Amino acid sequence: MGKTKDIREAVEAELDFDPLVGTADITVRNINGDVALNGTVPSYPQYLEAGAAAQRIDGVKNVHNHLEVVLAPSDYRDDAVLTTAANDALTLNVTVPDGIEASARDGNLTLTGTVKYGAQRTAAELAVAALTGVRNVRDHIEIGCDADPADVDVLVHDALDRWALIPDDSDVKVDTRGNTVTLTGHVRTWAEHDAVVDAAWMARGVNDVNDVLTVAC
Repeated sequence: MGKTKDIREAVEAELDFDPLVGTADITVRNINGDVALNGTVPSYPQYLEAGAAAQRIDGVKNVHNHLEVVLAPSDYRDDAVLTTAANDALTLNVTVPDGIEASARDGNLTLTGTVKYGAQRTAAELAVAALTGVRNVRDHIEIGCDADPADVDVLVHDALDRWALIPDDSDVKVDTRGNTVTLTGHVRTWAEHDAVVDAAWMARGVNDVNDVLTVAC
């Protein structure tokens, strides 16, 4: 019981400490390291930052972000206006390839198109996430080719070599099928976890990363 309370209080403290998150309407629940965030935030960037803040806490295994973005009246944008703003942001961002398009409905942005790398898809999400009027981003961007298993394996294990607390002492396994990479095994820190997942996304052709890694805190 004490461990459960400690994690919840630590997450609450981190949310309160983070200047990018307003905590007045956020409730934190924790069951054995599975943390759920409930309540409302006034912007999509705060929604993202709250989830990231919770994940930084030692002992947190999973974060279930159930926060709802409730915009202030002054932040609402007509669907046509938001669609135009999002497409302009995508066009002006040099890290987003041509052909990615956005459409808005009640503040929910949907991204479509085709890219070669998962990192390009992430770049498209980031390009529109902070626009005024965005309540959520739904990424329907596709990856245009299958992933190369050898390429993914090299990138992941290079990341482990850089970030692992104990070099050459990892049981992380990489299974690549089509556009999907499944990661299993144990890592010792969230930094190591994030490095491995990010490395998998960097490989050409990766459309989805199935993260089954366990953080052995």
